[in-house]
Amino acid sequence: MNIILLGPPGAGKGTQASILVKERNMVQLSTGDMLRAAKTSGTEMGKKVAAVMDAGNLVTDEIVIGLIREQLEVQKDANGFIFDGFPRTLAQADALGELLAEMDEALDHVIELEVNEDVLVQRILGRAAEAVAAGGTARADDNEESLKIRLMAYYKQTSPLIGYYYAKGDLKSVDGLASMEDVAGSIKAALAT
Repeated sequence: MNIILLGPPGAGKGTQASILVKERNMVQLSTGDMLRAAKTSGTEMGKKVAAVMDAGNLVTDEIVIGLIREQLEVQKDANGFIFDGFPRTLAQADALGELLAEMDEALDHVIELEVNEDVLVQRILGRAAEAVAAGGTARADDNEESLKIRLMAYYKQTSPLIGYYYAKGDLKSVDGLASMEDVAGSIKAALAT
């Protein structure tokens, strides 16, 4: 089973992906993690990634698709993949669809974690305050200004994917502001249909 988790920053995609990895033995393909690993791998693709990142440039969609292809090939016996942080744009969604078709794979589900932006911001700011109160540190970008910028980027670039996958009949939406357990249960129910 191959799935995409969609939702704005802080909606809980990473948390829910971790639950799916544990419960279903799926592989989480996090774009950020793949780029960091590739940069230090010494492979041909890794050298490309390092050169682009070291120059301070954004990694192209072609490179990210190449990294995803590598993972799909290397872990072909996996019990499915969770795409985390990819696709972010309509062009990336098309590229992922083409790659999966080429590899005789399918995208089985797209799960949107629906959230109210104001409630989400308050939840993240509360989480940051709790971390500091407990003697820890908050994420550097868990402040209202950074959150608004991240949310604007999401709505500008990524939210068109909701309509894209809805039109294909692949989209299922769950309440991303419910408790972690309830969200996991809603995702489980969505995956069963």
